[in-house]
Amino acid sequence: MKLTVVGGGSTYTPELIDGIAGRRTSLAVDEIVLVDPDEHRLSLIGPFSQRLLEHAGHSAKVRTTTSLEEGIEGASAVLLQLRVGGQKARASDETFPLSCGCVGQETTGAGGLAKALRTVPVVLDIAEKVRRIAGPDTWIVNFTNPVGIVTRALLQEGHKAIGLCNVAITFQRWTSALLGVDPSTVELEHVGLNHLTWERGVFVDGVDRLPELLADHVEGLAEHIGIDGELMRRLNMVPSYYLNYFYNHDAVVQKQLTSPPRAEVVAAVEKELLDIYGDPSVVTKPEQLSQRGGAYYSEAAVQLVHALTGGAGAEKHVVNVQNNGSLPFLPDDAVIEVSSTVDSNGGKALPVRPVEPSISGLISHVTAYEYLALEAAKHGGRDRVANALLAHPLIGQHAIADQLADELIAQNRDLLPWVKGN
Repeated sequence: MKLTVVGGGSTYTPELIDGIAGRRTSLAVDEIVLVDPDEHRLSLIGPFSQRLLEHAGHSAKVRTTTSLEEGIEGASAVLLQLRVGGQKARASDETFPLSCGCVGQETTGAGGLAKALRTVPVVLDIAEKVRRIAGPDTWIVNFTNPVGIVTRALLQEGHKAIGLCNVAITFQRWTSALLGVDPSTVELEHVGLNHLTWERGVFVDGVDRLPELLADHVEGLAEHIGIDGELMRRLNMVPSYYLNYFYNHDAVVQKQLTSPPRAEVVAAVEKELLDIYGDPSVVTKPEQLSQRGGAYYSEAAVQLVHALTGGAGAEKHVVNVQNNGSLPFLPDDAVIEVSSTVDSNGGKALPVRPVEPSISGLISHVTAYEYLALEAAKHGGRDRVANALLAHPLIGQHAIADQLADELIAQNRDLLPWVKGN
């Protein structure tokens, strides 16, 4: 099996390699190809990834290339983990909305739209090459944010694609520790959209332990997620930490105004990691990688590829898939993030019990925004950008949406195909 990682020059790639090397699954990978335009990063991350595998006794070979065409030829699966514009663009996403009193974040609000506009055209171009060179049956596993919008773009164009986020598996691992049980025994009733999800049940051997978590561990949950424990009790569910941007918007903005953007922190961590990767004596995953973000992504990704490539029949995973009636208040082609059965035919959402009005309205609202965001990403146009921003529940005022649209375009002019050169 050949596994291709597009964006393989990411400092997070060794986490994925560690997932393969760590014998967490029987996924039989023979070759791992890291594709990235940054030759310097590849020269450090490629050899380090090989050392990780060899130290773990794994026989897979790592290759690096700047050629997408070469990297995807013969691939069994292609993983997308792109950051178009790098940390510089991320820093812009996290700061330009603040001037309007809006949250600065790279996956939601105006910053999230900026990232979608930069990313969707690039991803669709890559996917077309995968279909033409690797073949139409090659699975594309998308970890590129904003995952929901990017995955819907891929599915809309008929690609064999599925979206993956680490929020659910991180919550599973964390709550299993709180409950003192093996993570494999925990099943989540996870519902919503990417980066807009709630846990409505935490089942261990068929018994819902969510009431126990809310009764005995709500303070720990609140500290970890940043959302008030009494609100969780009132909702009778646990929101993901991304709901902070909705439930505590103004407080988050005030904190962001006096704190460095996350991009600066990550850039510093990345510099340190690249220095470590370049040390030939290092053969295990460094502790500093835990500061990079994306916890447990490697484990989720490896298990998902295993299921998609016919590893062990149908398996349950929390993934981003088409709605197809699972949430009846959304269109069938909306991309939702729920527990699904996954096999070589892809992912199919498991039945979802009726969603409470306390969250269904917000899910619908953000879905409408995502539709408009994808239209703007595919077709361009200043008015499409402004309309998407106007539809976002964190913005919703036309003067602010117009101002943000103009600033977004100015900040990203060189990275938007329909603006560049005009």
